Amino acid sequence: MKKTSTQLTLGLLACLLSISTPTYASKWDAKMTPEQVETTLIDKFAKGSYSPKGADSCLMCHKKSDKVMALFQGPHGATNSSKSPMAGLQCEACHGPMGKHNRGGNEPMIAFGPKSTLDAEMQNSVCMSCHMDDDRMNWDDSHHANADVACASCHQIHTAADPVMSKDTEVEVCTSCHTQQKADINKRSSHPLKWDQMVCSDCHNPHGSDSTDADLVKFDINQTCYSCHAEKRGPKLWEHAPVTENCVTCHNPHGSVNDAMLKARAPQLCQQCHASDGHASNPYFGNTNMGGQVNNNAFTGGRSCLNCHSQVHGSNHPSGKLLQR
Repeated sequence: MKKTSTQLTLGLLACLLSISTPTYASKWDAKMTPEQVETTLIDKFAKGSYSPKGADSCLMCHKKSDKVMALFQGPHGATNSSKSPMAGLQCEACHGPMGKHNRGGNEPMIAFGPKSTLDAEMQNSVCMSCHMDDDRMNWDDSHHANADVACASCHQIHTAADPVMSKDTEVEVCTSCHTQQKADINKRSSHPLKWDQMVCSDCHNPHGSDSTDADLVKFDINQTCYSCHAEKRGPKLWEHAPVTENCVTCHNPHGSVNDAMLKARAPQLCQQCHASDGHASNPYFGNTNMGGQVNNNAFTGGRSCLNCHSQVHGSNHPSGKLLQR
């Protein structure tokens, strides 16, 4: 998405740091339109009316808020770090010049989160002015950016520890929006995300990547899967086309009610491609045939097609053309 000059001004004029915690609606919200707030902020940046006392001026009013004071428990509030905003413009590094804000003037500060009148891209320009590094170089083309997701929707700064940065709570944060994936990871066959043995960022880069598939950490789906499932990597003497093309042809990577996270049980899954191939064209009627008789043959019983074609990910056996050995 192309940034407007106003959005660029917010990002460039403010030598700003990362995401701030969502704030409550401020007193000017009821008096000023979003356009007026934006215009006022741009004017304040142009004047550069920063407070000579920095955080001390802010805390005269805001020190009674536990959410505000929690900033000093985390890295962004570290007073002894040169990388912290507290070493520079302090609170105003993220929230913008104070101007007459503390003197009863009708002047807004930059606010973050769902109560902010600024759109997501403008909020994010504040964060990205400092956090544009190798991990976030693809942010502008990411799925989150294109969906107008604000950094503050996932991150919390006024806290000792950002929940999305911890492997114990990352999945909970992600699935608060990705509800279908939350349902899938709680199905009987899934990756162990619900036990915190892996997290969403093991496979996805939420800030964007070179992959065209769901912001994966690797270039494509198969390479992402092979980073853990190396035994499935080829080349094989006898290859199975859907395996080499895309793992999710057969598997739901977030979870399934079927074994091995398969999208459907065999033989129905196999018959999506092999329905006209010899015995694979035989219809499947559960445990009975068309006459109502019990059908316990190798084609339908147990692992179904996999009773014989056990090497479905590929075979290196000289006689493995049919993936049977």
